[in-house]
Amino acid sequence: MTKQRRVSRSSMTLAMASDPEADAERRRGLRQMRLVALSLLLFAAVVFLATLSRADDGFWGFVHAGAEASMVGAMADWFAVTALFRHPLGVPIPHTALIPRRKDLLARSLQDFMGENFLREEIIRERVLTARVSQRVAAWLAEPDNARRVVDEGANVITIGLQRMRDEAVAELVEEAILPRLREEPISPVAGSLLGEIVRDRAHHGLVDLALAEAERWLLANETAFGAILGERAPWWTPPRLNEVVIKRMHAEALRWVADIRDDPRHHARIALDDLLIQLSDDLLHDEPTMARAERLKLRVLDHPQLLATGVSLWKAFRSALVAALADGDGPLRSRARSEVGRFAAQVRADADLQTRLDGYVADLASFLVARYGQELTEVISHTINRWDGKETADRVELFVGRDLQFIRINGTIVGGLVGLVIHTVVVLVG
Repeated sequence: MTKQRRVSRSSMTLAMASDPEADAERRRGLRQMRLVALSLLLFAAVVFLATLSRADDGFWGFVHAGAEASMVGAMADWFAVTALFRHPLGVPIPHTALIPRRKDLLARSLQDFMGENFLREEIIRERVLTARVSQRVAAWLAEPDNARRVVDEGANVITIGLQRMRDEAVAELVEEAILPRLREEPISPVAGSLLGEIVRDRAHHGLVDLALAEAERWLLANETAFGAILGERAPWWTPPRLNEVVIKRMHAEALRWVADIRDDPRHHARIALDDLLIQLSDDLLHDEPTMARAERLKLRVLDHPQLLATGVSLWKAFRSALVAALADGDGPLRSRARSEVGRFAAQVRADADLQTRLDGYVADLASFLVARYGQELTEVISHTINRWDGKETADRVELFVGRDLQFIRINGTIVGGLVGLVIHTVVVLVG
């Protein structure tokens, strides 16, 4: 069972990323510093042995005491540094090989340290506000080449996304998610409220003006077709000449009527249309029969077999047109996008209040992400280290920090020698 657990754990270990060239450089530096520390220890040992016979002889006694203390300090610090990564001399002394044996606990401690001292809302907010992100981004976007790069990259990403959206997936989304939701949602409250807002804001007047302009254009260009339509409905017994006169007069009156409505904002036809729309809006909100008819109409439209095919066809046409427009590097869509990016950058650079608001939004977003996902971010540290092999972890950590840790050995040798001199001096003075 233990063997299976060991095999299972081994299979879950995660290889640590490394740069061979950088690792080789770090390994050379580690060997050099180890050699320096070892050389100082050997030098202290040679001095100690050379002055052993004269340990009580004045000046040489001080040298002998300093060399002895240097060896003690060097060996003690060698043990301390080595104990972090492995058992000294391979002897399993308690509380040695700390990193291989306790890497999971160290990973948890590192995770807590990062979360408590770095990924805190107040720290992140302060750093984001101090960075003045909006001003820097606006200055960068103000360069035409940078604005072009942003637009080009955005266009490429959108194009790739559009091309990877399968028509079948869009159809499934509409059929399985959108249409059922539309069937469940009553349409009368939404339609009534929307229609009421449109009428109150007079937003439909532009559409009415457009319809009148198109009607006048059609009447002017299709007098013959207008006459043919009315001529088919004229009584058979009326003289043709009379039909021509009546139809011509009706065409003129229709043109005049359309022109009057177009030119008079208070025309009774416009007022009648407004009253009709207001009444329809109120009925959609409060009249049960009207609400029921609207609901039945909605269901008939949604259940029509051609609706889904028409929707997908419209989507395909829209996607093709958008992809073609995005593919044109100097086309109107990208040109307009670059212009808008440059205009926005100039506005941000010139408006200090806008910069403050944008920086506040960025700080709020960063604070939200830290509060919401900070724990998950720091857990990446412990989860990753937990999957590393203990020995490999120790070797990698030593490779990165071992060179600096050799200074502990060097300092221990030097400081130990100085402490030995002080102790020997006190002994001589007291004796």
